Amino acid sequence: MDYSRKTLADALAAGYVAGTLRGPARRRFEVLLAAHPALRAAVHEWQRRLMPLTVAIAPVAPPPRVWAAIEQRLWPAPAATPWWQRLALWRAFSGVALAAVVGLAVLVATPPPAQPPVVVVLQSTGGLPALAGSFVASFSGDGRAVVARPVTPVALQDDRVLELWWARATGAPTSLGLIRADGVTVLRHGQFPQGLKASGIDHMAVSVEPPGGSPTGAPTGPVVFAGKLSL
Repeated sequence: MDYSRKTLADALAAGYVAGTLRGPARRRFEVLLAAHPALRAAVHEWQRRLMPLTVAIAPVAPPPRVWAAIEQRLWPAPAATPWWQRLALWRAFSGVALAAVVGLAVLVATPPPAQPPVVVVLQSTGGLPALAGSFVASFSGDGRAVVARPVTPVALQDDRVLELWWARATGAPTSLGLIRADGVTVLRHGQFPQGLKASGIDHMAVSVEPPGGSPTGAPTGPVVFAGKLSL
């Protein structure tokens, strides 16, 4: 297989950076990176493209129950113990006290990781030959924000706008809002309060609409980009 081909390298790198290349295929790709400069260049380019999508991910503080569990493990409620057993207990405790303190410091300094974003690549549908290329959309892990941007700027008529939609496997699409054809758009919504998996979202699309967006609540112009989620 010729990994120096730009189209092949770009497709593999997009799946690797977006996280859709998984399992043995992902491990095989990581081995290939060391020997193929074209693959490494494609990965760096996709990382540069997707970096702005992280701006919508807010830091997540650990819930109070985490600290309560740490305190309970380090300083459990005392039980009635004979004095000679208490002496042995304190001797044993002194041997692990320093390790416990260090462990607590690490836990305090390293909160649980935030949920990773879900990245979707929306490819051109050919609905309008003049609008080629692809869009990248990223949902924050909690599903409360989405960032969208074209991989390359899209040439759009002055009297038309782009609108981003999501839909379940069956049923009508729902608008996420208008997006820019030439840069990053950050959309904050409460449409997925239970997270993406609970929402049943299956795919996304971009349509061409009149100024202000669709007047009907459904796509009225051609659907020019589409992509499927893999949760």
